[in-house]
Amino acid sequence: MIAVDIQKRLGDFALDVAFEAGHETVVLFGHSGSGKSVSLAAIAGLLRPDSGRIEVAGRVVFDATRGVNLPPQRRNVGYVVQQLALFPHLTAAENIGYGLTRTSATARRARIAELVGLLSLAGLEDRLPRQLSGGQQQRVALARALARPVDVLLLDEPFSALDETLRGDLRAELLRLHRELDVPVVFVTHDLREAHLLADRIAVIDDGKVLQYAPREEVFRHPRVRRVAELTGVRNLFGGCLDHGRVVVNGLLLTAEVPAGLGPEVDVAIRAERCNLRRYDPEGELPENCFVAHVVTDLAFGNTHTLHLEPESAGPSVEVEVASRPYEVLGVASRGRWVVELPAPDLHIMPR
Repeated sequence: MIAVDIQKRLGDFALDVAFEAGHETVVLFGHSGSGKSVSLAAIAGLLRPDSGRIEVAGRVVFDATRGVNLPPQRRNVGYVVQQLALFPHLTAAENIGYGLTRTSATARRARIAELVGLLSLAGLEDRLPRQLSGGQQQRVALARALARPVDVLLLDEPFSALDETLRGDLRAELLRLHRELDVPVVFVTHDLREAHLLADRIAVIDDGKVLQYAPREEVFRHPRVRRVAELTGVRNLFGGCLDHGRVVVNGLLLTAEVPAGLGPEVDVAIRAERCNLRRYDPEGELPENCFVAHVVTDLAFGNTHTLHLEPESAGPSVEVEVASRPYEVLGVASRGRWVVELPAPDLHIMPR
């Protein structure tokens, strides 16, 4: 387990983060400069907070009130930074075993061999870093971080410099590794797909503060405030007002689950992939939460299409994401006018 509640001022920047985790992967997510890497450095013991407390596996490694501040080598923390920092003159095996200074030669060789097998590095032990691919270097860095016993693994955007294919392979490798190690992993990223793939829980950090800390699906489906929705890729964000338990957005009356204590002004969010398209029937009545709109732009991204639609009367401008197969079946390319449905269960109402 890891528990963090720290504060640190760096010039005009103020860090104030708190989260805890069991044997799970916690993703610290936010834009560059939000405080993610500073938080990892504090956990690792490379940066002393001004106040607060850090606990790793039941041990207090930092407590400003009690004057506790264990050095990095006593925290049992594995730490992989973005730049990797492999020693260029040492082989892969020597890099992995670099921190095993207080073990016998036999135990050192056994531990290196164990990590080589765990991270699929067999046959690469005698190569220098420059003779390894980017993905192989990443695995060597992970192995080095795990060489000594660790109670938590800290990963600071370790895959950001790699191409997408390698990143996908290493994400899968990390998921497998986490199952085998059974220790908390704290992973820093500003990549939305990476956060969604790897996280058990997500801490959304902005301007040094945790805006929301919750299980992955709760963060993505139920952002606490508008800023969390923006950071997690919600494109459809509307201002609205409450009217007898329903929500009015640009003249359109919507049914949705409205939390108690809100109002009268609210923010309304719905993810693009949760919006539905229906063929327009000029003679038919519009169902609940539906409005007529026309396609303004149609952008293809691999196996999905992102449509931007403008309302013809009441209703908001909206972005709709459609997978390639439904796009073809519906004949979206040949039709400009649609009925857009904003399903009530997928509408999320937040305080303005």
